[in-house]
Amino acid sequence: MLVPTGLHEACGVIGVYAPGRDVARLAFFGLYALQHRGQESAGIATTDGRAAYLHKGMGLVSQVFNEENLRPLRGHIAIGHNRYSTTGGSHVRNAQPYLIETIHGPLGVAHNGNLTNALHLRRMLMKRGVGLTSSSDSEAIVQILAASPDVWPHIPPVDDEGDLWIGRIRALMQLAEGAYALTILTRHALYAVRDPRGLRPLCLGELDEGYVIASESCALQTIGARYVREIEPGEIVRIDASGLSSLQGAPCRRRALCIFEYVYFSRPDSLMEGQVIHTVRQEMGRQLAREAPADADVVVGVPDSATPHAIGYSLESGIPYTEGLIKNRYIGRTFIQPDDKLRREGVRLKYNPLPANLEGKRVVLVDDSIVRGNTAGPLVQLLRDAGAREVHVRVASPPVRHPCFMGVDMATYGELIAHRYDIEEIRRHIGADSLAYLSLPGLLQAVYCGMGEPTEPRHCTACFSGDYPLDVPEWLFAEDRSKVLFEN
Repeated sequence: MLVPTGLHEACGVIGVYAPGRDVARLAFFGLYALQHRGQESAGIATTDGRAAYLHKGMGLVSQVFNEENLRPLRGHIAIGHNRYSTTGGSHVRNAQPYLIETIHGPLGVAHNGNLTNALHLRRMLMKRGVGLTSSSDSEAIVQILAASPDVWPHIPPVDDEGDLWIGRIRALMQLAEGAYALTILTRHALYAVRDPRGLRPLCLGELDEGYVIASESCALQTIGARYVREIEPGEIVRIDASGLSSLQGAPCRRRALCIFEYVYFSRPDSLMEGQVIHTVRQEMGRQLAREAPADADVVVGVPDSATPHAIGYSLESGIPYTEGLIKNRYIGRTFIQPDDKLRREGVRLKYNPLPANLEGKRVVLVDDSIVRGNTAGPLVQLLRDAGAREVHVRVASPPVRHPCFMGVDMATYGELIAHRYDIEEIRRHIGADSLAYLSLPGLLQAVYCGMGEPTEPRHCTACFSGDYPLDVPEWLFAEDRSKVLFEN
């Protein structure tokens, strides 16, 4: 990453069951559609019922895969993964999917999320003689699923449904705490699993020849699958030669889908909770304009993530929307690192201003969020250098004051600018003429606009409010979580 944006999604996962189709190729294009969810590594595992095959590596999907390494990935079942590290650093040993051989055949797992009790699970496995090769909590998931009833006495040899993997998945759901959306590959079946709070998204699509599981519906559209529904919190979906079956693996708890899926993470064309993300983001911008009007000539969004919010602000305020920043969409696709002077000019590597649209203008600069505050100041200066007379920053989400421990790289308390400074101090820090954020009630109102006001909370807002939907152990507050994992 050349420019620290301050906020990164943990991962994107996909699963494909399609006899007669090139499932590795379908998974590849599905991962391509989910590239925004992780840019550190990518991988695909497949099985033909006899053997399993795997290819993964560091980099973007287009950098990891080519025709030569896709061809050997044979079979009718595939799982895939894009990664951005949360628990576990940026190393190839932490790349997913994980694929191992068990006495019952191959077992592959792709995981989006973060287990808050990963340290406890690692210690538990090691005490039982299980070796671990990585610092990723996802490897612990694989080893728990692979364990025999002798290791975990509460795992039945065969579940009530006659499926030994269902029993193991249920046992995992009893042990694991935190966020997990999983695609699981075995010799004869593909499984989809979502944690009981539904912290991370997961949806189901249908192909003429089978089914697809994906983090977002945009991946389904890319490979020609029809959106069916979301995987419910606590649900286990099994897909095999008999078709699709579903059961409740764990009781659904307080629903807590990450609200940042609406603010930033999900692609604008994805469908979530029956709503199109782009529509919700426009409503956030409208609500922001109601709460924080500005006397200005033009509205400019930070591309591409804040474009829908800026359009909504413009529509509600009546201030014309214009392009003021052009994003270089390919600068992040190189492994060639800039020298020190270029690194200091990081925002200029990523964005170019349009002086003809900015000169002499009072500008409302709309962003989706400010996390560390590393980018906002240089962006304001970029607009001023291009001739903007005033720059009024409006943020379409509340101040991020608390770290996330449910699968998002949200920085530590010491790195979060809104934890260290009040709004006026942030305004001075970034050099804006004025600064205002969308309120938390305003954000929730925008999110619920298309679904009706819920009778109880449905989303995790911990990064804004500090109200975590589950207990957070002290070790997760460490500056270097990977070091804690390896030292314990």
